[in-house]
Formats: sequence, structure tokens, C-alpha cells
Amino acid sequence: MTILLFAMLGVFVFMMFRRNKKTQQQQAQLQSKFAPGVEVMTSFGLYGRIVEIDDEENKVLLELSPGNTATVHRQAVTKIVEPVVAAGEPTVVPDDASSLTIDKAESAAPVNDAPRNETPEETQRRLNDEGRKDS
Repeated sequence: MTILLFAMLGVFVFMMFRRNKKTQQQQAQLQSKFAPGVEVMTSFGLYGRIVEIDDEENKVLLELSPGNTATVHRQAVTKIVEPVVAAGEPTVVPDDASSLTIDKAESAAPVNDAPRNETPEETQRRLNDEGRKDS
């Protein structure tokens, strides 16, 4: 009975060390891919681009948005974010700005039927009247 107990304890310890070793290998493999310009995510959910890596102090400088940077510990970076590429359809870029403007026929209908030149008092009265009609 004692031999079985020690065998189970030995297997448990072996599995625990094996799991830790596998985790360390994965972390080392991830950190070997770190380089300036790589998009990453931290363990606390910040997304950014690596600007600079300080190996001596285990720090990574991330650019969160243009002009905004944050310094985090190297182990806080847990994931490399792969850019999503749309398969199939190529991106069509117009030659001129005419496709960026909205034609009057395509424009959305006005949100309400209020005249554009009414005074604030008239607007308040109209809104109060509409509230009474809904009741």
C-alpha cells in the first residue's frame, strides 16, 4: 500500500514538473518572436505595437496608439496578434474622391419632420405636444 502511495506521488510530481517545463518552453518561444513593429496583447488586455525591448530590465515599450506609449514587463506580453486578412475579395481603392461623397438621392431621410428654422420655444412646444400624442 505504501509503495502504491509513493508511486502515485512520484507520478504527480513528474507531471507537475513536465507541465511547468512545457509552459516555460512556450513562453520562451513566444518571446523569441518579439521584435519592434510586432502587434501584441498583454495579459491585462492592452493591445499595442512593440517599439523597443530592454533585455537587461525585462521591459517592453508598447505604442498603444500614435503618440501614446506604455512600458510593461516582458512577461506581461502574452500573445502576438496576427492581422486579419480578408480572403478572396481584393480591396478596391477608388481613383478619385467622388465615391466618398453621398448623393442627395442616397442620403438618409431626415430624422424628424421639424422645420430647421424654429426657435427654441417652438421646439420645446412641439416636443411637448408629441409627448402627449404618444400617451
